[in-house]
Amino acid sequence: MDRRSSSPEVLGELRERAVKLKKEGMTHRQIARVLGIGESTSRLYWRLYREGGREGLALKRRGRRPGTRRRLSRRQEEAIQRLVADRTPDQLKMPFALWTRRAVGELIRRRYGVELPVRTLGEYLRRWGYTPQKPRRREAGQEPEAVRRWLAEEYPAVAARARREGAVIYWADETGIGNQEVVGRSYAPRGRGAVRTARARKVSVSMISAVNNRGQMRFMVYRRGMTAGLFVEFLRRLVKGMERKVILIVDNLRVHKAVRVRRWLRGREDQIELVYLPPYSPELNPDEYLNHTLKEQLGRRPPAGTMREQEQRVRQQMHSNQRRPQLIRSLFESPTVRYAA
Repeated sequence: MDRRSSSPEVLGELRERAVKLKKEGMTHRQIARVLGIGESTSRLYWRLYREGGREGLALKRRGRRPGTRRRLSRRQEEAIQRLVADRTPDQLKMPFALWTRRAVGELIRRRYGVELPVRTLGEYLRRWGYTPQKPRRREAGQEPEAVRRWLAEEYPAVAARARREGAVIYWADETGIGNQEVVGRSYAPRGRGAVRTARARKVSVSMISAVNNRGQMRFMVYRRGMTAGLFVEFLRRLVKGMERKVILIVDNLRVHKAVRVRRWLRGREDQIELVYLPPYSPELNPDEYLNHTLKEQLGRRPPAGTMREQEQRVRQQMHSNQRRPQLIRSLFESPTVRYAA
């Protein structure tokens, strides 16, 4: 029998009767048959009662003012807080790597059959003192004068030359993507670090990519470290099919200046040219933000278990990103790379 259209009074009485019958020793199957409800519904009513007493059984009214949407009992809230603080989503067999609002909402739905809007979930988390936490990154060895010169003189000159030559500017960078990295945010009690379960077997793949401010992106996935040969192969792929010269801006990695690379570039000045960023200045490279975006995207899922699975995930996500030029253009909106937009 479909009781979704029943009045709150009828549904409330139904819950009370289901709990009473359970207390009298009936099984959930027997209760379901007597009351004309599903066996899973009977189990849900019993769980609500055990977690929140009679208060937990009460139907919650809708349409409350912001900040007053408390559809969980105090006991239920405390239970959810303990789970989020002490466990990770994958430990609870959930398809999430971090405690996002969506993950917390799914946990509440599974345990108590209550679906909460994202805004309400945010209100619960704030009231509990849970905050999204993200590690900070600091670079040592950077030369402020070199950065000033790059922003005020060197890059404007490169951009002007690109316009004169009809060239397109790309920014490139390499990164490693492991299955044990902790990237992104996960809700946790304030002052207590969030936790993500790591795979016992560590696997990692590498990637080099290049982006421009028009929303275009190229990438290549490989294993182990970058070599002069691999870098030349990427350059060859980058210029293939290009109708315009490419000015490629990279960091000062030794491989980028290797003899083999310089030898390959010789005679191809009309196709490609390398320009180097100031040392220790990854925040000036828009492609660095693509690396971080990719790791956040992959971090929303449980870690890969094998090298092959990790490679497949990276390629699939990067192909998806290639089809989103607005995403690539948005990388240039960060204050430290807005100069390149």
